[in-house]
Amino acid sequence: MADALETEALWEDFHRVVNMTSAELAAWLKVRDADEETEPLPEEATLTGQHVLAILRKRRTDLTDDDVRVMHKVVDTVGDLADLENEPEPESTPEDTGRRHRLMTLGHDPLKP
Repeated sequence: MADALETEALWEDFHRVVNMTSAELAAWLKVRDADEETEPLPEEATLTGQHVLAILRKRRTDLTDDDVRVMHKVVDTVGDLADLENEPEPESTPEDTGRRHRLMTLGHDPLKP
């Protein structure tokens, strides 16, 4: 596993970009899976969302190498998809809604203050 300083920095970055609580994310993933009208997400996205939920319920000292890999992926993906400095932005197009839903599946709601 990564050294303690790297893991601590990643933990902080992860919790900065994952702005939904575990309860909010769990509820979103249930709604996401149950809604027939939603744009289908790749299976990998749903699995990543479940893994994010599991990480949110852990202590930093309990992280596995797989958790660290997922945390890096989430931090990078949210950084690529979200404008973290200028949120929230109003949704004006279906693409914006789809982008928000993809981010929410990773635990980041761009409209949440």
